[in-house]
Amino acid sequence: MKIFVGNLNYQTNDDDLRAAFSPYGEVTDATVVLDRMTNRSRGFGFVEMPDSAAAGAAVSSLNGADLAGRPLTVNEARPREDRR
Repeated sequence: MKIFVGNLNYQTNDDDLRAAFSPYGEVTDATVVLDRMTNRSRGFGFVEMPDSAAAGAAVSSLNGADLAGRPLTVNEARPREDRR
């Protein structure tokens, strides 16, 4: 399951994101989205977890939880829209 994580502190990196989700199960990918021009965090990221039950537990537990001083917005990622 792919999980959207919003309202990240701008100093949060991929390893911090992985560490926050790994207590709930295996994390196959954790990525903080960076701005192409400045290479700084855009304040959100994505986590992928293969076990949907563990991912659901992580979503319900971490939504609203504090990470580096900011309350997280965590939910199942929506499919990417086609941009033309």
